[in-house]
Formats: sequence, C-alpha cells, structure tokens
Amino acid sequence: MENKSQAPLTESQLIQIYQDLHQIPELAMQEVQTHAYLEKIIRQFDQTNLEITTPAQMPTALLVLVHGSAPKRTVGYRTDIDGLPVKEETGLPFASTHPNVMHACGHDIHMSVALGILSYFAIHQPKDNLLFFFQPAEESLNGGKTAYEKNVFTGKWRPDEFYGLHDNPDLPVGAIGCRMGTLFAGTTEVDVDFYGKGGHAAFPQDANDMVVAASQFINQVQTIVSRSVDPIEGGVITFGKFEAGTIRNVIAGRAHLEGTIRGLTQTMIEHIDQRIKEVANGIAQSYRATVEVKLNQGGYWPVENNSALTKNFISYMKQAENVQFVETQPAMTGEDFGYLLAKFPGTMFWLGVEDDSQLHSATLKPNLKAIQLGVSAITGFLLDRMNK
Repeated sequence: MENKSQAPLTESQLIQIYQDLHQIPELAMQEVQTHAYLEKIIRQFDQTNLEITTPAQMPTALLVLVHGSAPKRTVGYRTDIDGLPVKEETGLPFASTHPNVMHACGHDIHMSVALGILSYFAIHQPKDNLLFFFQPAEESLNGGKTAYEKNVFTGKWRPDEFYGLHDNPDLPVGAIGCRMGTLFAGTTEVDVDFYGKGGHAAFPQDANDMVVAASQFINQVQTIVSRSVDPIEGGVITFGKFEAGTIRNVIAGRAHLEGTIRGLTQTMIEHIDQRIKEVANGIAQSYRATVEVKLNQGGYWPVENNSALTKNFISYMKQAENVQFVETQPAMTGEDFGYLLAKFPGTMFWLGVEDDSQLHSATLKPNLKAIQLGVSAITGFLLDRMNK
C-alpha cells in the first residue's frame, strides 16, 4: 500500500490496510509483524510534526506524537493491536494467515480508524498535541496497565486526557454509541483450589470429597449476586471450568475451579471479591478442607467515562452532521482501557460495524463502511475538542 503524504488516507486505502492487518493477527505481546506494518504506514505520512517511538519497556507498542501549533493540552487516542486465539471461519479472501489466531474482536478495525485519523492530522497540524497509542495485549496480559506501570506515559508522551473506541456489531454501521458513567464492566479472574482427602468410592467415611465441597461452593456463590449485590448495580459470577477426579470409583481429594467476576464499578468488583473469599472460608470450615482463592489474574477495571469529557463528547456527536448517535447501556464485557481511564480522564465509545456475528466469534465480519465513517466522526470531534 502506498500513500502520498499530502493527502489523508482514502477509504479504499483504509480498507486495504484493514485487509492487510486482518491477515496478520498476533497474540498479546507478540505483535511484532503488526508493529512493523503500522510503523511502515505511519512513516509514509508527512513527518514534519510527527514524532514516533517504540518504548524499550514495551517493544511491540508504538507511540506517535503529533505536535500542535499552539498546544494547551495533549489529547491521547488509544487503539489496541492484538488478536485472539480463534480459528477463523469467515471464508474471506483476506482471512488470517496465522493458524488459530484471528482479529475476532475487531482490533483491525480499531487500528485502521486510528491510522485514518492520524493521516489527517499529519497533514493538518492540530492546535493541541495529539498522542496516538498503539497498544499491545488488550485481550490478555493487561496491556494498558502494563504500559502505565512501566512508565510508558512520561514527559511529552503523557496525555492529559484519553479517548478510544470499540467496534460493536449490534449497532448500525458507522453509528457512535456512548453513555455517561460505566461503558464496560470490570472483571476479576478467579481460581479456587480445594484440598481434602481422596479415597475409595465405597468408603466415603474415610475420605473428604472435594467434588461435593466445590459443588457447594459454586451453589453458594450464586447467592452473592442475588443477595449481596444491589440489584440496581448488578454483577456476574461465572465459573466456566471445574476439574476434579480421575475415575468414577475414586473420591476426589482435590478440585480446581476457574471463573470470572464482572461488575460495573471497581467498588462493586472488590465487594464481590471479598464475598467470594468469605464463602470459600465458610466452605473450608464446613467441609474440613483447605480452600485457596486467587483473584485478579488478568482482571480488568471497569471502563468508567469521565463525566465532563463524556458530556462534551456526547454533545458533539448528537449535533454533528452525518453522525448517528446511540445512547447505549453498560456492557458486561471487559476492556483494559478501564485501567487507563482510572489514571487519565477520558471517554470510551462504540463504533457500529453491523454484523450478525458477535465479538470474539470465528465468523465476525465487520461492515467496512464503518472505517471511514469512524474516521470522519472522530476527526471532527478532535477538531472540536481542540477549540474548547
């Protein structure tokens, strides 16, 4: 793909970029080919006001600073770049060339939109500084949190506010969706191990059955959401993995559970975490077992939009020409941008891609008209923001 630096990327060029990126998905912290492709495209832009760096502490990340003409602030824009361990089943001519890895969450859409916006401001110098963060490891390994904790955002590379989008197959193509408050739930990954005493199935009195103990634990934790959580706020506890035993006639002395906790505020997640521990302690006493609970392995903070900035964002999108705005409800899916929004004021929003398949599906095929529509809407918002 070639681009003449005196013009922003065209819709056909953006679609070609999307197709190129779709073919090379890479897992968290392994986005070497993706990083190289992104940098190649960006270096084709006019470099007069651009500064590009790859942080040594996060070698697949990419930061691009667009120097403003009269900066009052640095406005950050984040896009995620990793794929998922999913075998693609779209049948597209530009399907993933990497076995069992796919951009099943639409990060290829996210990157294409970001490049379109960046290509505009590389030519039309903004008033404020613009910081583009191409972030690895959103799907796992907490890439946003990792970047913050490794001091990626220091000095001129530190934004005063942060924005980012996520594609949404349930919204009309090109529609912008947002809401005040929480957009995405926070998550905690939870592992629970039960230790008792194995034995012969015919002599239960001589053993301590951890299948029974773990089953009772699963039943008990269901009452946390129904009886310990404000029903207006809501929460989710799901244990999707249960491992115990080796054969039908041996009582299992160990059991292992893996699950996820979802809540709309970090306070609610921490409350559920504490109740999980309390229920586990009760099971341990009731069944004379040892129960170990491990929390926060890969957990994400809720995406809580800043009140003032989000009010301004929604106000712009509602009045902008050629933008269809949709006020959305909170989603129980997780997004690691939540951690960055806990450190920097900002807003996350949806971009409609109108597809029958859902995110993380092997058959996800976003409507590619959303790319240019997203570029236009967000570029317009950033221009408006820099005039305030």
